[in-house]
Amino acid sequence: MPFKVNNYLLVDIDNEFSRAFAQHYFANAENSTLVVAGANSRHMVKLMFDQLVKDYCYCDFSNEISVSELASYLHEHHDIQGVLINQTDYQLANDAQKFIYNSLHKIRYLVQQDGHSFSFIPCPDPAHINHLSCQSEIAETTAHALTAKDEIK
Repeated sequence: MPFKVNNYLLVDIDNEFSRAFAQHYFANAENSTLVVAGANSRHMVKLMFDQLVKDYCYCDFSNEISVSELASYLHEHHDIQGVLINQTDYQLANDAQKFIYNSLHKIRYLVQQDGHSFSFIPCPDPAHINHLSCQSEIAETTAHALTAKDEIK
């Protein structure tokens, strides 16, 4: 059975990989369900203009504040089922970067491109549920804002 990439977040580090992946899964689809996040806004806007992604969000994956803002945005506006990371990018990442990737969601897949096809491998490292996780209650900014406001009174 083919892997369904519906409502997944694609970490956009390698622009060519991201475009090839989105074209492979959504070039002939009526509506893309893929959300992409990365630092190259121009590239992501082109993906959205070509209707290959449902939404995009700027994120500097080396900055925890940027990733935390991404997590809050995704929690509030999308029902992300998991995260897709280019296997090469993951393998080249240092420990701090892997910590961030492993914090994004409890379900993470490493994606390998084999010519014109893609294979998915569950991320072998454990997930971390924290302020960088988009499926966690921690990502609810409205709840935190109300709590902080109530504590001030």
